[in-house]
Amino acid sequence: MRKKFLALSLAVIVSAAQVMTVSASKQEQLQQQQAAQAETSTQLDNAKAEIDDLETKKNQITGEIDDLDAQLVVTMASVENLKNEIAEKQTEIETTQEKLAQSQAEEDEQYELMKKRIQFLYESGGDNGWAALLLEGKDLSSILNQAEYTQKLYKYDRECLQEYMDLVQQVTDYSNQLADEKADLEASEAEQEAQQQSLEAMLEQKKAVSDDYENQIADLNDMAAQYNAVLAEQNAKIQQIQEEIAAEEAAKAAEEARKAEEARQAAEAARQAEAARQAAAEEAARANTSTNTSPSTPSTPSTPSTSYNEPSSDNSGSSSDDSYSGGSTSTGSATGDAVVAYATQFVGNPYVWGGTSLTNGADCSGFIMSVYAHFGYSLPHSSSEMRNVGRGVSYAEAQPGDIICYSGHVAIYMGGGAIVHASNERDGIKISGNAAYTTILAVRRLV
Repeated sequence: MRKKFLALSLAVIVSAAQVMTVSASKQEQLQQQQAAQAETSTQLDNAKAEIDDLETKKNQITGEIDDLDAQLVVTMASVENLKNEIAEKQTEIETTQEKLAQSQAEEDEQYELMKKRIQFLYESGGDNGWAALLLEGKDLSSILNQAEYTQKLYKYDRECLQEYMDLVQQVTDYSNQLADEKADLEASEAEQEAQQQSLEAMLEQKKAVSDDYENQIADLNDMAAQYNAVLAEQNAKIQQIQEEIAAEEAAKAAEEARKAEEARQAAEAARQAEAARQAAAEEAARANTSTNTSPSTPSTPSTPSTSYNEPSSDNSGSSSDDSYSGGSTSTGSATGDAVVAYATQFVGNPYVWGGTSLTNGADCSGFIMSVYAHFGYSLPHSSSEMRNVGRGVSYAEAQPGDIICYSGHVAIYMGGGAIVHASNERDGIKISGNAAYTTILAVRRLV
């Protein structure tokens, strides 16, 4: 059951690692793969921790098995010794029983001889026997000797009978003692054999548990190997997605660079076309002036007039590294093409919120403020306040150098529908080909 559960858990992780939403972006796929990899790593760590725990338990039960083995060896040795002692007791008992049987046979033989002697004496004795003994006696000494001999014979028989009875009793007692000792040994043997059986049962149980631990460890090691394989697959997938993301970003950057170059070329073409148009217009104006103006009435050159706000008190961001004076007035020499040409020099430099440095970083209003400061114009560092500088014209009338105002953003019109602006932190200062990419709130002209 446990192995099935682990296999099911692994299957879920593998399937989760392989299933990807078809519509998901590469970043989402990367996040999904990384989440799946984290889950697999967690499962692998859990498996390793469980292996360590099982190894500890297995080592513990192995120690218990070793102790039981030692006890079993001692018990088996005790059982063997008891069997040998019982066998020796049995041999002693058999030897004693043989001695007892031999003694009893001798006792029976002596008893039969004694009975015959007693029978002879009594049959030959009595009053007549003693009278015959006296009458037959040659003298008193012989008679006394004969009587003493008879008395000694009786005494000898009684002593022999007692000795045999004592010997039989001793042999019987010793035989009984040996039987009791054998019974005690047999009881000890039975107890030791029972202990041996108990130890063997415990040993089998411990070995079964140890084998189960071994099987679980083997299963977990297999599972860990599969987790490692899944991690390797997930790492390869993550690397593939990262490479795809990098390739997409490189392709996107190349496409943006291409578009920027096209926009720059378009802006340059528009600038040149605009310059040619203005040159033609100026040439036509000079020709018309020379035709319509009398020599006695010279024309008076007009004085350029500027209409824009006082310098803003907003000093956020770093000061421009182009060394301009924020409070200066227009020199009257700026043209829209000159503004555009100057601004496009800084394409590719970074966007920095609140910044005014054309090289180190500026935001949208700081970029325009610093560009126009180069030509002597003081503009506010605020996209909303720039909607009020200069004079307003329609987008249809927009010329290079005009300020295009959006909600929260400003840009410099390049002509031909292109703008140059400090876009965002990712793109920095760049050229965009569609000035009307979002709602235009105002177009302001300073030059």
